[in-house]
Amino acid sequence: MTASSRPTATGGEAAADAVTGQADLRADCIADSAGGLTFDLTAPQDAAGSWSAALVLRRRGGDGADDEMRLPLGPNGAGRLRAVLPSTVALAEGRWNAYADLGDGQDPRPLQLGVNDLGSLVDRRPLAGIGRLGVRIPYATAFGDLALRSWLRGPHAEAGDILVAPDGMTVSGRLYGAVPAAGARAEARARRVPGAPDAELATVTAPLAVDGADFTFTLSYEELAGHWEAGGSRWDLWLRPAEGAHPVRLARLLDDVADKKQAVSYPALPVRAATGRFRIGPYYTLDNDLAIRVTGPDGS
Repeated sequence: MTASSRPTATGGEAAADAVTGQADLRADCIADSAGGLTFDLTAPQDAAGSWSAALVLRRRGGDGADDEMRLPLGPNGAGRLRAVLPSTVALAEGRWNAYADLGDGQDPRPLQLGVNDLGSLVDRRPLAGIGRLGVRIPYATAFGDLALRSWLRGPHAEAGDILVAPDGMTVSGRLYGAVPAAGARAEARARRVPGAPDAELATVTAPLAVDGADFTFTLSYEELAGHWEAGGSRWDLWLRPAEGAHPVRLARLLDDVADKKQAVSYPALPVRAATGRFRIGPYYTLDNDLAIRVTGPDGS
């Protein structure tokens, strides 16, 4: 699967983007409001007319047939090639590295990211009834290489405004691909600690206030603190659209930020509970899912 002597990064960590070498080709990216992407390359003249030229996308950590996608590269003016990833073409969730196969018999070469026009993704608002939501955000790795972060979810709970207060946090958002009904609620689920003995994990719930597909809930920090025993704890946030319905992960995907854990932060406020004093606050995971961290007063 390796496209050149450059090692391919694996995993979801942003640090996995740190790969070596320099690409000699550059791609400009334009996103449209439907979720499609256009890639424009400045290519060597001898590649401008190759019928087999393609932009190659390879999913990190994958080695199956579905972990590679080839998009035809066609002429788009003098010395320019264009490839298009339509919104109607599904791209599996994960991180994808981009390469250029110029049809010259050489291995596909990594692309560096040029102009990245993602303005149409800001505050993107698809129809709430969409069955499956596809999101693709181009970004530059630590060495400037072009990569895509892709999500493919249905249903999906999109986090909007988050208000952090000493007694809890209030989250507003919009539900896609499902309709809130009786028994709709938010659920904070304690994350299992690797190596810890199997046990029933705690869940803290909060009712949803709904207006069509839009929702709001307020989650009590004191309830979360009541389950703290020792060391920090993390809680993943889900929405259950109705009693008995499958839960939906709460995330923020509909904008132009590929890695919110690095770019977005919320305050961890001091909380006094019956079991002690804590600091509690929301954060985004490496997958842009919304979660909550509970620590002791010293941050441990």
